[in-house]
Amino acid sequence: MTTREEQLESIKGYGNLLTHPDPAKWDDWKELDSRAWPRKVYHRYELVPTVCFNCEAACGLLAYIDKDSGEIRKFEGHPLHPGSRGRNCAKGPATLNQVTNPERILHPLKRVGERGDGGWEQTTWDEALTDIAARIRKSLLAGKEDEVVYHVGRPGEDEYTERVLKTWGIDGLSSHTNVCSAGGRAGYAFWMGYDRPSPDYANAKFILMMSAHLESGHYFNPNAQRIIEAQQKGTKIAVIDTRLSNTASKADYWLSPWPGTEASLLLAIANEIIQTDRYNREFLHDWINWKELMQDREYLSSLRERGFLPQIPKGQSFEDFIAVIKQIYKDYTPEWAEEESGVSADLLREITEEIVRAGTAFSSNIWRNAAAGHLGGWMITRSLNFLNVLVGAVGEPGSTLPNSWVKFVPARNSAPTPIKVWNENHWPREYPLSFFELSFCLPHILKKRNKRLEVYFTRVMNPVWTFPDGFNWIEMFKEPDRVGCHVTLSPVWSETSQFSDYVLPMGLAPERHDLHSYETQASQWIGFRQPVLRVSKERHGETIRDTRDANPGEVWEENEFWIELSWRIDPDGSMGIRKHFESPYRPGEKITILEYYQWIFENSVPGLPEAAAAEGLTPLAYMQKYAAFEITKDVYAQNRLPVDPEVLTKATIVPEGENGENVSTHEAGVWVDQAPHTANHVPVAGPFKNASGKVRAGIMVNNRAVKGWPTPSGKLEFFSTTLRDWGWPEYAIPIYPRNEQERKTMKHIVSQVHFKTIDFDHNEYILLPTFRLPMLIHTRTNGAKWLHEIAHANPIWVHPIDAKRLQVSTGDEVKISTEVGSIVDKVWVTEGIRPGVIACSHHLGRWRLNETTGSDRWSSSLVTLKEVTKGKWQMKQIHGPAPFKSTDKDSERIWWSDGGVHQNSIFPVQPDPISGMMCWHQRVRIEKITDGSHYGEIEMDTKKSYEVFERWLELTRPAPGPGGLFRPLWMLRVLKPHPDAYVIPEGTPGMIEPLPFEKETAKFTK
Repeated sequence: MTTREEQLESIKGYGNLLTHPDPAKWDDWKELDSRAWPRKVYHRYELVPTVCFNCEAACGLLAYIDKDSGEIRKFEGHPLHPGSRGRNCAKGPATLNQVTNPERILHPLKRVGERGDGGWEQTTWDEALTDIAARIRKSLLAGKEDEVVYHVGRPGEDEYTERVLKTWGIDGLSSHTNVCSAGGRAGYAFWMGYDRPSPDYANAKFILMMSAHLESGHYFNPNAQRIIEAQQKGTKIAVIDTRLSNTASKADYWLSPWPGTEASLLLAIANEIIQTDRYNREFLHDWINWKELMQDREYLSSLRERGFLPQIPKGQSFEDFIAVIKQIYKDYTPEWAEEESGVSADLLREITEEIVRAGTAFSSNIWRNAAAGHLGGWMITRSLNFLNVLVGAVGEPGSTLPNSWVKFVPARNSAPTPIKVWNENHWPREYPLSFFELSFCLPHILKKRNKRLEVYFTRVMNPVWTFPDGFNWIEMFKEPDRVGCHVTLSPVWSETSQFSDYVLPMGLAPERHDLHSYETQASQWIGFRQPVLRVSKERHGETIRDTRDANPGEVWEENEFWIELSWRIDPDGSMGIRKHFESPYRPGEKITILEYYQWIFENSVPGLPEAAAAEGLTPLAYMQKYAAFEITKDVYAQNRLPVDPEVLTKATIVPEGENGENVSTHEAGVWVDQAPHTANHVPVAGPFKNASGKVRAGIMVNNRAVKGWPTPSGKLEFFSTTLRDWGWPEYAIPIYPRNEQERKTMKHIVSQVHFKTIDFDHNEYILLPTFRLPMLIHTRTNGAKWLHEIAHANPIWVHPIDAKRLQVSTGDEVKISTEVGSIVDKVWVTEGIRPGVIACSHHLGRWRLNETTGSDRWSSSLVTLKEVTKGKWQMKQIHGPAPFKSTDKDSERIWWSDGGVHQNSIFPVQPDPISGMMCWHQRVRIEKITDGSHYGEIEMDTKKSYEVFERWLELTRPAPGPGGLFRPLWMLRVLKPHPDAYVIPEGTPGMIEPLPFEKETAKFTK
């Protein structure tokens, strides 16, 4: 018989608990290790998978739940997640900070006193729901559907709340997209109907990125993995970014242009490819709408009159088209682009060679960056995608794919009818091609239209802080006749929640359900976010009525909240709302959240029921176990897929005309009475109908019926007939002003901070405010102490040349003034920014009005806010982040005292007249502060800001467009109304008086 010492000796090599071969020997192993490490604490873990919510990538997480205490101890990467593959950035593990954050909101709160005064009392969910439901019901029954708004920054789940709002019958969805990505989206949509790119980085031979996608881009963790893997295989990388990002520092090429001139250098590269005949001839011939351009002799005449085309060819052949584009772009030489952008001609030629060598495996990406910074930023996107089109690198392995090919949205158990109303508070007729809602202009639009809101929800949305011109939002919230009831749905405090009537605690990433699918790589997958403690408790036999039974305090999950609220709005079913929230398994009874997902997994995800059955599981149990499912990797060349033979038997086929034949591509196609069914409900542009009312199911290419692209022509649109037909013909092709005179006539695509308009001699500079550090993201990382310890300041980047001229050094205070306000920030002298340009990160500068509420104390400064005179506001910092007592001992160890400066507050709204994108870059003046005691001070004039809004409004060309519509029917809208709602009612006014449509169009074609 062995001694105790011998028993312990026999298990020394077993490592730790997770690798121990015999769980029965756990106590022995613990005793052995405790002799060497007496203070070591051991845990036995239960693992529950979920999905991160600290950025848009939706990476997989594994929650480690202590089997003894039932507490979440940590989050690590989920190795079976197809996108993140077990890896996370810093924001994933920091989810634990948010769960245990002593500053989080655990109970429903109701305002006491005036909005912004900081008075709160605990209320009940029942009281809040009863009040909110009654208000919404009253507005709906009164026919005032535009008085109810759900304003969301990042939705937890595609189509969930959109479906809720459809059941209510309101056009009440508002997003953050026009401060984020509308410029990028519009540029892609005018090309291919799809509004987002999905670069196939893993298989690319050359990668061109606009901005810092590897470190802090839209899906940066999944993307960065594949970019690095490609680079290790020999793929070269170029980054176009005025600022030296971490990504640019690791690239093979860094191009630092003058902000807003990016289209010039991209078109110069395009010209090099065209003039040397190195384009993909077959791809251009088959897949772009060159025939439409050649048939439009009037448009060609306008190009001749504008000096882009010396003569119009007599023929309409493909060879004639090539001759035309050689003439259009011949002046866009690398030398011309060097003078315009500041990037050397030799470097542009090197990039051209890399693109040509890569061919169809050329991958590019732009999302925010320049497309979000400038008037005409969408044209930068158009110009970038032009390079992909020229070499045929669209939809092919290693190229740039459309997002919808690698994204999956399943059908739900009921489908509400399309809404029948149009909400001009979000979709004003002045911006008919705006790619998303004019959400950041809402206070100005309500004032201009003299409108009010009865119920305004904010969710993952902090407009007072995230949006430009935040003080106008404060004024809107302080006006009770403008907003009846403001409801913030949030797990944490924010600058906006300080001006709410209710703050209702929503679950964090591991405390709620959502279904995700994102375009992270060349694969179509879904991820299942789930409340991990609820899953654990139900595994152990506990009965959970709703997620509040498992979450801390009274924290609820958003999806269950909407079910309950909708049920209360329509308690007897007479409004037609309640039926969409009834159980598909228990007729007439309220659906549970698990029944909602059970139905989806059983009926709407191809291959999932079979995969579950193979493991002896139900589809719901399978997703609760794995939280991710890959649907297919067959995601390439969807445009080339043949039309279903069964569809063809009932179709009318109109082939395209050959060279010289006048058959419009709008008439050509495969036409059917009803669009074919598809399992994937991802939003796609369209439908496209012919004069007979038939729907296009495909197009004819080389005598083959194929799916084509969701554009008016069914092809990639070099020549955007939408821009032509909706009053913007001069920008219908990728184009850029070649000289000073053209900058005046093409003012809608010239940056508001074009360097030739900046008075550098009088300390005027271009402010680049559109970047962030990779460990933080807007409001969602509030409460993550680890992340704010890493980064907590946003100084002004100044090049040494400018620092010498301004006589400033690192740490000096400077006053940065726009035309409507000013901030005081500190300088960081660095060669990582172009001379003449300064930069400041946009995700710091949190503030609160009261010591214990308003924004988390880990990251925010306590401030005073004062309206000095009507419309003139002043904010001063009392102190920055400082130690405080709480249930978390780390709160007394805060060593940093700098929380940054809120720069967005001094930016006026600057909506691009075409895409609707907020044009973020600012013309500023810099003044050195000599006494060094004004850090964080902010001054803002809201009256001046409103004047700027009206000035930019004058740049627009309002609807009605063709058919008397608010907007082209084919263009994407997340919450898309019935076609009847698109018709502008006769006699209704807009914000400005438009020209008669015919005169408006004619004015700009000559």
